[in-house]
Parts: sequence; C-alpha cells; structure tokens
Amino acid sequence: MRYKVLFSILIVAILSGCSKDKFKSTPSLRFKSVSSKIIPPNSGIQFTLEFTDAEGDLNDSLFIQKVEPTCTNSNFTDYYTIPSFPVTKNEKGDILVNFRYFDIAPQCQRNDTATFRFVIKDKAGHISDTAASPPIVLLYQ
Repeated sequence: MRYKVLFSILIVAILSGCSKDKFKSTPSLRFKSVSSKIIPPNSGIQFTLEFTDAEGDLNDSLFIQKVEPTCTNSNFTDYYTIPSFPVTKNEKGDILVNFRYFDIAPQCQRNDTATFRFVIKDKAGHISDTAASPPIVLLYQ
C-alpha cells in the first residue's frame, strides 16, 4: 500500500513536471476595458489591459499610439517604462494606463474619435501583438 501511494505521487510529479507552460515566451496583450468611451474636458481616462508572459520579464516598455484618422495633429506615439515587479514564471496580470484630458485633447477645433493602440516589449526583446481600444470620443473644449 505504501508503495502504491509513493508511486502515485511520483507519477503526478512526473506528469506535472512535463506539462507545457501555460503562456508563450512572446508576451500577450489584450484590451480589457476603458473607463469611458466619451471623455469630456477636464476629465481623464483609464485603460485596463491584460498581459501574459511565460518568463514574467515584462519590465521593459509599453508603447502607446493615439490614432485619429481625420485629424493627424491629434495623433501621437509614446512609450513608458513598465515598473519593476518580481519575476514569476507564467505571469498574468493587468496594466492600468491613465491619461488626463489635457494630454490627449483634440487638436483640430472639434471632437476627436480616436483609437488607442498598445504594445508591450519584454526584457528579451519579444514584442506582443497590438491591443486596440474601441473608438473613444474626446469632446472638444
């Protein structure tokens, strides 16, 4: 009986040791939510993005692009360093991105209808797919 239990534990340990990682080496980024789809003056917006990464080494960069097809003056591309956090294999979590209205305000004397795109890069240089927001209306002041 003792050997059956020991053998069962050994089999479980071998099978769990041989299981594939849940996530890929290339980070995954998915748009999760936005605080509002209509942004009035003197307010802000928060995007929530979900990431996964096999190595958990996302302490590099988050690239952000605002795209307003009818007013190129409103477009911008920027990047931010992702703050350091403990490295954990098969990492999954949320990234919160906040903007003040002033930082993303319309530049063409009318409302903007913009899409925001996000990409992350990990320490190994792997780049995620692009996650995009739904159209966001920024009311002109």
